[in-house]
Amino acid sequence: QVQLEESGGGLVQAGGSLRLSCAASVRTFINYAMAWFRQAPGKERDFVAAINWSGRNTYYADSVKGRFTISRDNAKNTVYLQMSNLKPEDTAVYYCAADRRVRETKEYDFWGQGTQVTVSS
Repeated sequence: QVQLEESGGGLVQAGGSLRLSCAASVRTFINYAMAWFRQAPGKERDFVAAINWSGRNTYYADSVKGRFTISRDNAKNTVYLQMSNLKPEDTAVYYCAADRRVRETKEYDFWGQGTQVTVSS
């Protein structure tokens, strides 16, 4: 079982930056690929970024490429999402997810509760 807790969300102006963190409570963090998804009101939960167990391979949605960076610190059991040049359309609840296999679809076994990101224009 993997428990995930996101933090770092908040209100930011367009063009600003935020860093989200996701702490995992699990003994074998390196066994898991990690990902970020987001869900805006009235919309489906969409893929944002993913990272494999070593951090060597990363994947991004087209809408965030060049603006967001996913990374992980296996010594701290934590994955990060650095978000820059934020836009109002990035406003959503951001969810952290874990699975033994890295993928860009929603079939992750474990999910956090989410953290709200609001970007004002």
